[in-house]
Amino acid sequence: MKINLKNEKGFAIALALLLMLVMALMGTTLVVIASSDQKANTQKDVNQQVFYAAETGISEAKKWLAINSANLNLGSNPNGRLSFCKTYHFPNLNQSTIRAINNYVERKTLDQLISGNADEIKRFKEYSYEYFITRTPDQNGNTALLKTKTVSSSTGTDISENNNYSSNATSQAGFYTIFSCGKKNNDDTIVPIEAVVTVGG
Repeated sequence: MKINLKNEKGFAIALALLLMLVMALMGTTLVVIASSDQKANTQKDVNQQVFYAAETGISEAKKWLAINSANLNLGSNPNGRLSFCKTYHFPNLNQSTIRAINNYVERKTLDQLISGNADEIKRFKEYSYEYFITRTPDQNGNTALLKTKTVSSSTGTDISENNNYSSNATSQAGFYTIFSCGKKNNDDTIVPIEAVVTVGG
């Protein structure tokens, strides 16, 4: 019986090419999956850092309220002074009646507040916060009226959410809402958050 070696050599080449094609497809798929996972992880990290920047804005706004608590007046609509923390990021606000307290808007990059080594400072420069403060909106999103509560005797003027705020026997405390946004500079990622605080005494 005669064996045709040419046919077997052709089969081996075809099989080798098929295996190389399958391995190339598997390798490409793994690279695409790894790249996709890396992008997702990077975006998750950016979102987390932007959220922390927005929280920093809330913290700085509480400090500002503590310093200026004796003189909190209604101002005008803050949209003209806002860079990226636009009022439309907060759907519970009536856009036509928003009034910022004392017309105050603050915007800073995190490196202006936090110190660190050169690499950390470079990273902090990439993230900003911006905030404005209003009287707490009513159910229609209006910020003109000041919602108040009567507080009992306590000491200090702390504006954290869980304390009383009067050194007298009784007094009125007003509700204010801080609207803060975090942003990565040169990026469209913006995280808006808000916090209600009471101020008075």
